[in-house]
Amino acid sequence: MAKGNLYLIPTPLGDCDPSAVLPQPVLDRIRLINKYVVEESRTARRFLSAAGLKGHIQELELRELNEHSTAKEIESLLELFSDADGNPTDVGLVSEAGLPAVADPGAQLAALCHREGIRVIPMVGPSSLMMALMGSGLNGQSFAFCGYLPAKTEERRRMIREIESRSSKLDQTEIFIETPYRNDSMMADLLSTLKPSTKLCIAADITNEGETISMMTVKEWKRKPYAIGKRPCVFLILA
Repeated sequence: MAKGNLYLIPTPLGDCDPSAVLPQPVLDRIRLINKYVVEESRTARRFLSAAGLKGHIQELELRELNEHSTAKEIESLLELFSDADGNPTDVGLVSEAGLPAVADPGAQLAALCHREGIRVIPMVGPSSLMMALMGSGLNGQSFAFCGYLPAKTEERRRMIREIESRSSKLDQTEIFIETPYRNDSMMADLLSTLKPSTKLCIAADITNEGETISMMTVKEWKRKPYAIGKRPCVFLILA
């Protein structure tokens, strides 16, 4: 049975008009797809409506894929790639923000499609990680994304020391993220754990109103107390 393609469709990083951050070919593709795998249906409907499907949301088939999805539920998504008559149908994968399948459970669907011979097509859109690296002034030749650091203070501080050591050894920029309500505790741990000479970049609200990207040494950050607040934020260090 023939199968359609999987399109990885980026979404805005905040509450803004999709046309402000997504290229026209992405918006055109959205209007051609009526089956979507999404992280959360409510926010996906809002995004798809704003992206050009307003008035057609009820015609769409939305299936959720998130951290609670089982292997069986993920496997069942394969049925979306063909219709009742066996004709191929394209499917869109949408994350809550930014690029799908990057620090996102949608990666499991992309992997499944590769195993099944289904073409996976990434589309252009905003990436908070790459835009933070671009704006940081840190090493863009060698870098690593560390995901979320541990939530517990002592474990987090130990991990901070480990990635600082790796950064120094490899001359590598280390990139990581945090749940917004823990941003300020993360900042406090960074300032208390990192060496004074280590460079630290804080990139918050990228592409949104109030965007701030600031890079200084830890010694300089300590002279200027800074509250990030509950904003989407990317942290970068270079020892």
